Amino acid sequence: MRLRVLAVGKLKDAGLDKACEEYVKRSRSFLPIDRRALRTNDAVLDEARSSCGRTVVLDERGEQPTSEEFAGWLRTWRDQGVRAVAFAIGDAHGFGDQHRNAADKVMGLSRLTLPHRFAQAMLCEQLYRAGTILAGHPYHH
Repeated sequence: MRLRVLAVGKLKDAGLDKACEEYVKRSRSFLPIDRRALRTNDAVLDEARSSCGRTVVLDERGEQPTSEEFAGWLRTWRDQGVRAVAFAIGDAHGFGDQHRNAADKVMGLSRLTLPHRFAQAMLCEQLYRAGTILAGHPYHH
C-alpha cells in the first residue's frame, strides 16, 4: 500500500523538512511514503482523489486515534486491498465542510491547532510508527 502526504505549500523550515525526509526514508521497508506539495486545498484534494484509494483529511475536528488505532486503520485498508491512502493537509485556514464531508476519514493529530508545517512532520512520524506497529518492530515502545 502506498501512502501519500499531500500538503499545501512546501516546508520552508529545513529542520522540519529534514525530519519528514528521515521518516520517509525509515518507512521504506514498512510502508512507503510519498510527499508532495501543491498550491491549493482543491489541488490537494483533487490529487488525493486521483490516488485510487482512501482520502484522509487532517483537521483539528477529526477523529483522534491512538497510534495503535491509526495503525489499525491502515491494516484494515491494506487487508481490504486498498492500493493507496492519501493524507491531505490544507492551508492555514484548513478545509471546509464540503472537503471534510467528501473524505473517507477526517483525522486530527491534536485538539490543539497546529501549523500545517508541524502537522506534516508529525504525520510522517506517525505513518512510520504505524508501519513499525504493523511489522511488530519495537520502535513504538
